[in-house]
Amino acid sequence: MATPHIEAKENDVAKTVLMPGDPLRAKFIAEEYIDDARLVNNVRGIQGYTGTYKGKEISVMASGMGMPSMGIYSYELYKFYNVDNIIRIGSAGGIADGLRLRDIVIAMGCSTNSNYAAQYNVCGTFAPLADYHLLFTAADICKRKNIDVKIGNILTSDVFYNDDAEFNMKWKRLGILAVEMETAALYFNAARLGKRALSICTISDHVIIGEELSAKDRQETFTEMMEIALETACHI
Repeated sequence: MATPHIEAKENDVAKTVLMPGDPLRAKFIAEEYIDDARLVNNVRGIQGYTGTYKGKEISVMASGMGMPSMGIYSYELYKFYNVDNIIRIGSAGGIADGLRLRDIVIAMGCSTNSNYAAQYNVCGTFAPLADYHLLFTAADICKRKNIDVKIGNILTSDVFYNDDAEFNMKWKRLGILAVEMETAALYFNAARLGKRALSICTISDHVIIGEELSAKDRQETFTEMMEIALETACHI
Protein backbone atom coordinates (compact mmCIF):
# COMPACT_ATOMS: atom_id res chain seq x y z
CA MET A 1 0.00 0.00 0.00
CA ALA A 2 2.99 2.34 0.35
CA THR A 3 2.97 5.35 -2.00
CA PRO A 4 5.96 7.47 -3.05
CA HIS A 5 5.37 9.70 -0.01
CA ILE A 6 3.60 7.55 2.62
CA GLU A 7 4.97 4.29 4.00
CA ALA A 8 1.96 3.36 6.14
CA LYS A 9 0.35 -0.04 5.68
CA GLU A 10 -3.23 -0.35 4.40
CA ASN A 11 -4.95 -0.33 7.80
CA ASP A 12 -2.52 2.05 9.50
CA VAL A 13 -4.51 5.19 8.67
CA ALA A 14 -7.88 6.08 10.18
CA LYS A 15 -10.90 7.24 8.17
CA THR A 16 -10.44 10.73 9.61
CA VAL A 17 -7.08 12.49 9.47
CA LEU A 18 -6.15 15.74 11.21
CA MET A 19 -3.58 17.49 9.06
CA PRO A 20 -1.36 20.29 10.37
CA GLY A 21 1.31 21.68 8.10
CA ASP A 22 4.15 21.28 10.57
CA PRO A 23 5.39 17.73 11.35
CA LEU A 24 6.28 18.87 14.87
CA ARG A 25 2.68 19.97 15.40
CA ALA A 26 1.55 16.50 14.33
CA LYS A 27 3.94 15.03 16.89
CA PHE A 28 2.67 17.41 19.59
CA ILE A 29 -0.97 16.44 18.94
CA ALA A 30 -0.13 12.74 18.97
CA GLU A 31 1.73 13.03 22.27
CA GLU A 32 -0.73 15.33 24.02
CA TYR A 33 -4.12 14.11 22.79
CA ILE A 34 -4.00 10.73 21.03
CA ASP A 35 -4.13 7.55 23.13
CA ASP A 36 -1.78 4.72 22.11
CA ALA A 37 -0.42 6.81 19.26
CA ARG A 38 1.93 4.93 16.95
CA LEU A 39 4.12 6.36 14.22
CA VAL A 40 2.85 5.12 10.85
CA ASN A 41 4.74 7.44 8.50
CA ASN A 42 8.03 9.30 8.56
CA VAL A 43 8.97 9.54 4.89
CA ARG A 44 10.86 12.82 4.37
CA GLY A 45 10.15 13.70 8.00
CA ILE A 46 6.41 14.02 7.36
CA GLN A 47 5.28 12.37 10.55
CA GLY A 48 1.95 10.55 10.74
CA TYR A 49 0.43 8.90 13.81
CA THR A 50 -2.64 6.79 14.45
CA GLY A 51 -4.35 6.14 17.76
CA THR A 52 -7.63 6.92 19.48
CA TYR A 53 -9.30 10.00 20.91
CA LYS A 54 -12.23 9.36 23.23
CA GLY A 55 -12.38 5.85 21.84
CA LYS A 56 -12.49 6.83 18.15
CA GLU A 57 -9.63 5.94 15.83
CA ILE A 58 -8.00 9.08 14.46
CA SER A 59 -4.83 9.79 12.52
CA VAL A 60 -2.78 12.97 12.51
CA MET A 61 -0.27 13.60 9.76
CA ALA A 62 1.56 16.66 8.50
CA SER A 63 0.94 18.07 5.04
CA GLY A 64 4.12 20.06 4.65
CA MET A 65 4.07 23.61 3.32
CA GLY A 66 2.21 24.89 0.27
CA MET A 67 -0.38 23.59 -2.17
CA PRO A 68 1.91 21.12 -4.00
CA SER A 69 2.74 19.35 -0.74
CA MET A 70 -0.84 19.38 0.56
CA GLY A 71 -2.01 18.26 -2.87
CA ILE A 72 0.26 15.20 -2.78
CA TYR A 73 -0.45 14.05 0.78
CA SER A 74 -4.19 14.64 0.79
CA TYR A 75 -4.57 12.96 -2.62
CA GLU A 76 -2.66 9.88 -1.54
CA LEU A 77 -4.63 9.63 1.71
CA TYR A 78 -7.98 9.96 -0.06
CA LYS A 79 -7.13 7.83 -3.10
CA PHE A 80 -4.89 5.07 -1.80
CA TYR A 81 -5.66 4.88 1.93
CA ASN A 82 -9.45 5.30 1.66
CA VAL A 83 -9.52 8.26 4.04
CA ASP A 84 -12.96 9.89 4.12
CA ASN A 85 -12.31 13.09 6.07
CA ILE A 86 -9.33 15.42 6.31
CA ILE A 87 -9.41 18.34 8.72
CA ARG A 88 -6.62 20.83 8.18
CA ILE A 89 -5.44 22.51 11.38
CA GLY A 90 -3.01 25.21 10.41
CA SER A 91 -1.88 28.76 10.85
CA ALA A 92 -3.03 31.72 8.79
CA GLY A 93 -2.24 35.38 8.46
CA GLY A 94 -5.10 37.66 9.34
CA ILE A 95 -6.34 40.11 6.72
CA ALA A 96 -9.78 41.22 7.94
CA ASP A 97 -10.25 43.98 10.48
CA GLY A 98 -11.01 42.72 13.97
CA LEU A 99 -8.95 39.53 13.76
CA ARG A 100 -6.34 39.14 16.47
CA LEU A 101 -3.56 36.70 17.24
CA ARG A 102 -4.87 33.23 18.19
CA ASP A 103 -8.34 33.92 16.78
CA ILE A 104 -9.82 30.93 14.96
CA VAL A 105 -11.05 31.04 11.37
CA ILE A 106 -12.99 28.23 9.68
CA ALA A 107 -12.81 28.25 5.89
CA MET A 108 -16.29 27.96 4.41
CA GLY A 109 -14.77 28.71 1.02
CA CYS A 110 -11.29 29.23 -0.34
CA SER A 111 -10.11 31.63 -3.00
CA THR A 112 -6.69 31.16 -4.56
CA ASN A 113 -4.14 32.67 -6.92
CA SER A 114 -2.92 29.17 -7.78
CA ASN A 115 -3.28 27.41 -11.14
CA TYR A 116 -3.96 24.08 -9.37
CA ALA A 117 -7.50 23.73 -10.75
CA ALA A 118 -6.35 24.07 -14.37
CA GLN A 119 -5.83 20.28 -14.41
CA TYR A 120 -9.62 19.79 -14.35
CA ASN A 121 -10.10 21.62 -17.67
CA VAL A 122 -13.41 23.18 -16.70
CA CYS A 123 -14.70 26.14 -18.71
CA GLY A 124 -14.79 28.59 -15.84
CA THR A 125 -13.58 29.08 -12.27
CA PHE A 126 -14.33 26.32 -9.78
CA ALA A 127 -15.03 27.56 -6.23
CA PRO A 128 -13.64 25.07 -3.66
CA LEU A 129 -15.82 24.76 -0.55
CA ALA A 130 -15.69 22.97 2.79
CA ASP A 131 -17.87 19.94 3.38
CA TYR A 132 -21.08 21.25 4.96
CA HIS A 133 -21.41 18.42 7.50
CA LEU A 134 -17.89 18.95 8.81
CA LEU A 135 -18.38 22.72 8.82
CA PHE A 136 -21.71 22.52 10.65
CA THR A 137 -20.30 20.06 13.20
CA ALA A 138 -17.27 22.24 13.95
CA ALA A 139 -19.38 25.41 14.19
CA ASP A 140 -21.85 23.69 16.52
CA ILE A 141 -19.03 22.49 18.78
CA CYS A 142 -17.67 26.04 18.94
CA LYS A 143 -21.12 27.38 19.81
CA ARG A 144 -21.61 24.84 22.60
CA LYS A 145 -18.15 25.57 24.00
CA ASN A 146 -18.70 29.33 23.69
CA ILE A 147 -15.70 29.68 21.38
CA ASP A 148 -15.83 32.74 19.13
CA VAL A 149 -14.85 31.78 15.57
CA LYS A 150 -14.99 33.56 12.25
CA ILE A 151 -16.43 31.56 9.34
CA GLY A 152 -16.04 32.67 5.74
CA ASN A 153 -13.78 32.92 2.73
CA ILE A 154 -10.01 32.63 3.06
CA LEU A 155 -7.21 32.86 0.49
CA THR A 156 -4.69 30.16 -0.38
CA SER A 157 -1.65 31.78 -1.96
CA ASP A 158 1.23 30.18 -3.83
CA VAL A 159 3.47 33.09 -2.83
CA PHE A 160 4.65 33.90 0.69
CA TYR A 161 6.80 36.94 -0.19
CA ASN A 162 4.62 38.73 -2.73
CA ASP A 163 6.18 41.41 -4.91
CA ASP A 164 2.83 43.25 -5.10
CA ALA A 165 2.69 45.51 -2.04
CA GLU A 166 -1.10 45.82 -2.40
CA PHE A 167 -1.73 42.07 -2.74
CA ASN A 168 -3.35 41.54 0.68
CA MET A 169 -5.36 44.77 0.59
CA LYS A 170 -6.92 43.79 -2.73
CA TRP A 171 -8.17 40.52 -1.24
CA LYS A 172 -9.26 42.28 1.94
CA ARG A 173 -11.59 44.48 -0.11
CA LEU A 174 -13.30 41.29 -1.32
CA GLY A 175 -14.03 40.15 2.23
CA ILE A 176 -11.21 37.62 2.61
CA LEU A 177 -10.61 36.83 6.28
CA ALA A 178 -7.10 35.40 6.22
CA VAL A 179 -4.37 34.01 3.98
CA GLU A 180 -2.51 30.69 4.10
CA MET A 181 -0.95 28.25 1.62
CA GLU A 182 -2.67 24.84 1.72
CA THR A 183 -6.47 24.81 1.99
CA ALA A 184 -7.43 25.21 -1.68
CA ALA A 185 -5.50 22.09 -2.71
CA LEU A 186 -7.21 20.09 0.02
CA TYR A 187 -10.67 21.33 -1.01
CA PHE A 188 -9.97 20.69 -4.72
CA ASN A 189 -8.84 17.12 -4.03
CA ALA A 190 -11.81 16.40 -1.77
CA ALA A 191 -14.23 17.66 -4.43
CA ARG A 192 -12.60 15.70 -7.25
CA LEU A 193 -12.43 12.45 -5.25
CA GLY A 194 -15.85 12.69 -3.60
CA LYS A 195 -14.40 13.08 -0.10
CA ARG A 196 -14.87 15.55 2.75
CA ALA A 197 -12.57 18.33 3.92
CA LEU A 198 -12.51 21.21 6.38
CA SER A 199 -9.86 23.79 7.20
CA ILE A 200 -9.62 25.30 10.69
CA CYS A 201 -6.89 27.90 11.12
CA THR A 202 -5.47 29.91 13.98
CA ILE A 203 -4.29 33.44 13.30
CA SER A 204 -0.52 33.38 13.83
CA ASP A 205 0.13 36.86 12.46
CA HIS A 206 -1.77 39.76 10.95
CA VAL A 207 -0.37 40.69 7.56
CA ILE A 208 -1.96 44.16 7.55
CA ILE A 209 -1.05 45.43 11.03
CA GLY A 210 2.15 43.43 11.49
CA GLU A 211 1.53 41.33 14.64
CA GLU A 212 3.01 37.81 14.81
CA LEU A 213 3.65 34.80 17.05
CA SER A 214 6.86 32.80 17.36
CA ALA A 215 7.46 29.45 15.64
CA LYS A 216 7.32 27.70 19.03
CA ASP A 217 3.96 29.31 19.79
CA ARG A 218 2.62 28.13 16.43
CA GLN A 219 3.80 24.60 17.17
CA GLU A 220 2.55 24.20 20.73
CA THR A 221 -0.05 26.79 21.75
CA PHE A 222 -2.80 26.41 19.15
CA THR A 223 -4.58 23.93 21.41
CA GLU A 224 -8.08 25.40 21.05
CA MET A 225 -8.02 24.77 17.30
CA MET A 226 -6.67 21.26 17.87
CA GLU A 227 -9.44 20.46 20.34
CA ILE A 228 -12.16 21.75 17.98
CA ALA A 229 -10.83 19.47 15.26
CA LEU A 230 -10.57 16.46 17.58
CA GLU A 231 -14.14 16.96 18.82
CA THR A 232 -15.35 17.37 15.24
CA ALA A 233 -13.64 14.11 14.33
CA CYS A 234 -15.48 12.38 17.16
CA HIS A 235 -18.88 13.50 15.89
CA ILE A 236 -18.67 12.43 12.26
